[in-house]
Amino acid sequence: MKLNKLFKDYVGEDVEISGLSTNTKTLKKGDLFICIKGASVDRHDYIDEAIKNGAAALVTAKDVEVNIPYIKVDNPNEILKELYERFYDNPQDKLTLIGVTGTDGKTSSTTIIQQLLGDDICGYIGTNGYSCAKVKGETENTTPGIEFLYEILDKFVKSGCKYVAMETSSEGFFHHRLDGIKFDIGGLTNVDKEHLNTHKTLENYIDCKKQLFRQSKLGILNQNDKYFEQFKNINDYKTYGYKPDCDLYIKDYLLKPNQTDITFIYQGKEYQIVSPLLGSFNVENLALALLICLNLGYDISDLIKRIKNLYVDGRMTSVDLGQDFFVLVDYAHTPNGLRRLFDFTNQLDVNKRIVVTGNAGQRDASKRKYVGELCVLNNDHVIFTYEDPRFEDPLNVIKDLTELVQDKDNYETIVDRAKAIETAIMNASKNDLIMILGKGNEDYEEIKGEFIDFNDIDEAKKAIKKKLLMK
Repeated sequence: MKLNKLFKDYVGEDVEISGLSTNTKTLKKGDLFICIKGASVDRHDYIDEAIKNGAAALVTAKDVEVNIPYIKVDNPNEILKELYERFYDNPQDKLTLIGVTGTDGKTSSTTIIQQLLGDDICGYIGTNGYSCAKVKGETENTTPGIEFLYEILDKFVKSGCKYVAMETSSEGFFHHRLDGIKFDIGGLTNVDKEHLNTHKTLENYIDCKKQLFRQSKLGILNQNDKYFEQFKNINDYKTYGYKPDCDLYIKDYLLKPNQTDITFIYQGKEYQIVSPLLGSFNVENLALALLICLNLGYDISDLIKRIKNLYVDGRMTSVDLGQDFFVLVDYAHTPNGLRRLFDFTNQLDVNKRIVVTGNAGQRDASKRKYVGELCVLNNDHVIFTYEDPRFEDPLNVIKDLTELVQDKDNYETIVDRAKAIETAIMNASKNDLIMILGKGNEDYEEIKGEFIDFNDIDEAKKAIKKKLLMK
């Protein structure tokens, strides 16, 4: 796109703009560099670096002495969204946008939505990256910044995508990554104490969650969530849950080690469903996803036929290489997520329950003692290890995790995560259940500013193979 098309009032030297950028680290040759200002960073300070990296032109808030064209505006931050909309020709208006927020279940719910609608026509954006049809990639944040978001949406449009199921995190709203985005449907999983390192108070955290519904035409709400009343009057809404007056009523379910049998009632008719997704929390995630798809005009009978093929990467992932014990890898890392997981695993007929877990460094430390307590009180043995320590000492994190269980003797510390996983598996007996928690299918560990290749599922497989070879 030519610069004078992007800025219709521009009368200076015209150049071809190949992309937009607010960060010199991701800027490509031919990009327009937009000098936005953040709380601690002013992109005007990086103009020389942007030019060195190949910027074709600049957007600034002041006069600058440069040898490339620049456009001076009152506030680059205020026109950022407009520039991305114009450059990518408003891709958000060509898609049906579905946002899902909540403390737990965002990844599972959005993944289920994509699979129910079909990944050839429904895109996914969230913790596991982005995907639709043949388009696939990684995201730096659960909810990408505006610079990356519009690029992804544009790729989706060009791939023939019609819907997008997006994880909309509280931090995404807090950092204004979704400002001005209009969602056709917003869904709520649950609300629990989380991310208070960012939001400071639970009220602030809930308010960021509410923002999705302020920006949505229709809300799909969990009537059983304790904060339901705070969300129900924001916009038009429909409900799912365990009460007969819900639009999608979860009448009953039976948990099994390999499936979940569910009875749903919708519009007065009862449906018996067999789901491959395990745990009561996945009953709710499936209900949310179903109700969203139903409100897009899909027939419930057609949707039910697709349920048997559902899977959620890194969520209740069974690692089975023929061993005589069970291994589950799951992303659960919040008190609420762990409660829901243990509510399920405590009902299973297994021998010992063994957990390998940690907690992320430089994140909300107030929840750690509750995470540790839940793990120790609900299982036979716990191995505390590191989990994305970043620049924080893993031993300090583990100290926080064990604050409330100093009088217990069913836990140990193995700082190295690979060694912790191997130890749990090598010591497993027949019919034991080993749960490797906190990271799901993430393929890295963040340690002192570096991203180290690491995957819990792969590490579990290595250890299982080693154990089987020893027999």
